[in-house]
Formats: sequence, C-alpha cells, structure tokens
Amino acid sequence: MNTPLLFTRAALCAALAFGPAPLLAQAYDPMRPAGNPLTPAMPGPDAGAPAVELDPELGNLPVGPGAEDTYYQCIACHSTAIIRQQRLTDARWDYLWTWMVEDQGMYEPDEETKEVILTYLKTHFSSER
Repeated sequence: MNTPLLFTRAALCAALAFGPAPLLAQAYDPMRPAGNPLTPAMPGPDAGAPAVELDPELGNLPVGPGAEDTYYQCIACHSTAIIRQQRLTDARWDYLWTWMVEDQGMYEPDEETKEVILTYLKTHFSSER
C-alpha cells in the first residue's frame, strides 16, 4: 500500500474516532460576529463576581437605585436592550445625554433625576468598571 493512501485512511479513522477534524470545527459561521484584529479582546464576565439581579418589570435592567427612573426616561424612545448592550465611558454617557436632549428632543427631567439616571447608567453600563 502506498504512503499517501495509508495516511488518508489513518486520518479518516482518527476523524471517526475522535470527532471532526479541527479545520472542520472552525467552519465559517455567518452568524458569528467578526472580530476586529486591531481591537483588544474584551474580558469575559468575572466568574468570581456576584450575579446581578435583573428586574423583568423594568425591561431586565439591573436592580438598584435609579432603575425605575432610568426605565421610564429611556423607554419613551427606545427599548432597554439598547441600554443593556452599552459599555460607554462615563464622559460618553454625559455626552450622549446632552446629544439626546439637544439633537433628539429627549425630555430633560429635573437636575436631581438626571443625576440619579446618569449615576445608574455609569454604575451598571460603564466601560470604566
């Protein structure tokens, strides 16, 4: 028996015995987000961190001071999914608030409520924590 045929048979037997070959396991998946090689990988959730309790009545926002104010302020224009996916710097949250008021016509509550909401957003959805 020639060597290439023997090698092919051995590879097929190994694939059947040990599962798909590594190259097949890395097949193209159009639903997998493409990574940006210029951006450092984001760290995963800390296994030692306590689980955050979510409030289903407030669009699954994390439970905490300011959750209710944030919910009612924000859902007037968009879902809580938009909020929950954010990881912005604290300065970016301040900028975004101003942009939503000035350019998007968001209702601006009193200063105390504004600070409660921004503190909540920075606490739970900041890239700095």
